[in-house]
Amino acid sequence: MLCQRMRDLREDQEKTQAEIAELLRIPRKTYCNYENGRNNVPNEVLCALADYYHTSTDYLLGRTDNPAPPPG
Repeated sequence: MLCQRMRDLREDQEKTQAEIAELLRIPRKTYCNYENGRNNVPNEVLCALADYYHTSTDYLLGRTDNPAPPPG
């Protein structure tokens, strides 16, 4: 679920893997491996993506289908 949501959110924003990798300050290949499920996504990357996309980590992880960020 995480991999697909990462890809969907990136594509919805019309961003490339390279652009998101640059934002996260990681190599593009590393981000590509996260998005393709080859590597586990570290918590700090998960949190950074949730912040960037204005959503929750629960949404990224598939624990909820509500993409709205948590209140507060």
